[in-house]
Amino acid sequence: MPVFDFISSGGWIMWPIIGSSILAAGIIVDRLLALRKQQILPRDLLPQVWRLYQDNQLDGNKVRSLRDGSPLGAVLSAGLINRHHGREIMKEAITEAGRQEVYELERNLQALGTIAQISPLMGLLGTVLGMIKVFSAIVTQGVGNPGVLAGGISEALVTTAAGICVAIPALIFYRYFQSRVDYLVLKMEEDALRLVEGIEGDREGEIQ
Repeated sequence: MPVFDFISSGGWIMWPIIGSSILAAGIIVDRLLALRKQQILPRDLLPQVWRLYQDNQLDGNKVRSLRDGSPLGAVLSAGLINRHHGREIMKEAITEAGRQEVYELERNLQALGTIAQISPLMGLLGTVLGMIKVFSAIVTQGVGNPGVLAGGISEALVTTAAGICVAIPALIFYRYFQSRVDYLVLKMEEDALRLVEGIEGDREGEIQ
């Protein structure tokens, strides 16, 4: 069956389902690119920052460059800016910066989760509309016109299948991105804590 005929057989409800699938695909591609580990947690960034701190080379320009370079850099810079105010102030600043970065990392994930939830419901709505069409045809024409009955049944089945086909990948990627964000945030918190410990003298030697 040609694609357009397949879409047409599902009735008007197919268009919101298709729109949801396009939106979900866009969000998935965006998050796949945005949540790359090297982009969030640049390799060797913490040791580099630690060496600059030990050499007393962390001036305002370097801290601003660090803040704008990556999410991990933004979290570390929040602690560095407050390094003269003690452990608790540093941790509060890091926590606040971390919350802002989490918001950015989770951008559009709620929309993806919503698509995963409503796509089957839109398919179910199409199913209900298709069955209404079938029963209306039975009432007006009886069961002697199989073409009309088949059209309603086809609409019911096509929309259900389309809604499920959109929901499954959307839900899979939503769960994957949520776990990915949790992992990245945990690693950022670990690196920030190591920096605080180093500055406060709780960690000896080089930070690797």
